[in-house]
Amino acid sequence: MAEAVPPQDVKLVLDQRGIPCPLNYVRAKLRLERMAPGELLELWLDAGEPLEQVPKSLTMAGHSIEGQQAAPEGYYILWVRRGNLA
Repeated sequence: MAEAVPPQDVKLVLDQRGIPCPLNYVRAKLRLERMAPGELLELWLDAGEPLEQVPKSLTMAGHSIEGQQAAPEGYYILWVRRGNLA
């Protein structure tokens, strides 16, 4: 998994810090559904359960995790590419 993604590749940033599971996953999934297939979402998540569960759930929903990086402020950045879903 790549460490970082070039900022120009990111279509949208979604800040999900402080949002509990599973609501953070639901919001990310709904946002991805409004994006075009192949577009890249930058997702900000808290450590712990959100970081463990949200990437797994998004992958199971057909999206791909392009990279993950810890931010100096203590949260995590994930780059999620929207899958080609029907």
